[in-house]
Amino acid sequence: MTMDWDKLRIFHAVAEAGSFTHAGESLNLSQSAVSRQISALEESLNTALFHRHARGLILTEQGELLYRTAHEVFAKLAMAEAQLAESKDRPKGRLTVTATVALGSTWLAPRMGEFLDIYPDVGVDLLLEDRELDLSMREADVAIRMAPPRQPGLIQRHLMSVRMHIYASAGYIQKHGEPKRPEDLDQHKIIVYGEESRGPLPGVGWLLQVGGSKERPRRPVLSVNNIYAIQRAAQNGIGIAALPSYMHQDVQQLVRVLPELEGPRIDAFFVYPEELRNSKRIQVFRDFLIRKVAQSDI
Repeated sequence: MTMDWDKLRIFHAVAEAGSFTHAGESLNLSQSAVSRQISALEESLNTALFHRHARGLILTEQGELLYRTAHEVFAKLAMAEAQLAESKDRPKGRLTVTATVALGSTWLAPRMGEFLDIYPDVGVDLLLEDRELDLSMREADVAIRMAPPRQPGLIQRHLMSVRMHIYASAGYIQKHGEPKRPEDLDQHKIIVYGEESRGPLPGVGWLLQVGGSKERPRRPVLSVNNIYAIQRAAQNGIGIAALPSYMHQDVQQLVRVLPELEGPRIDAFFVYPEELRNSKRIQVFRDFLIRKVAQSDI
């Protein structure tokens, strides 16, 4: 049996969209044409690929198997297409970059204008996510990760080292006083990342431990699952927060508290798949970031 590539492409789009209608919109086909192609594929395979429901479509077990395989095939094809299309003389094409929300918003995005001026034939898609996207499945071309990558088959380059510093607003200090020793933090309102101090940066919950005791653990007044939002909360006088040093331009409205203290060192890495080793877009973007880090006061 030979599988029809057009039908497989339509099946993949339907599985991604969850409906014939939405898949048809992305493929520029009518809902009925998409439905006919899926029915023909199911008939040729002699198996149902979707459960049909009033609210949409759900993959069957056999459909899940075919979807995983098709997704991997189309991801590899997209990677090959990008490599073939890349100019030997001048980098061109789209570059999808993922980074954590805080780093991407406060440090990376403001520098993208200069990169795009230097390389006008390269377009950049920034995907700011605190979760790790799967580079091997082409969810992104490159990533800036705040820890060494765990996935196999990835090339990594150390980009920068970051420290956590402690900040509060002038209004908070005027109202509640300024801690002079780490132990004084027990008497202050603390803002942290997440209920259990887990987050996109290693050691992001350090403020709850420094100078504290196991007998009387500190309880945060506010937990937020976004470092940029933590900065905004601190600026509005809600409490004391630890923020990464790459945000120094954005914390100028804040007062650094206990300046002799530095949080754990956090290493950021520039990461991309082995298959894109020779991509000019990635090479020039990596070199640009290395220059920007060298010029930054991080």
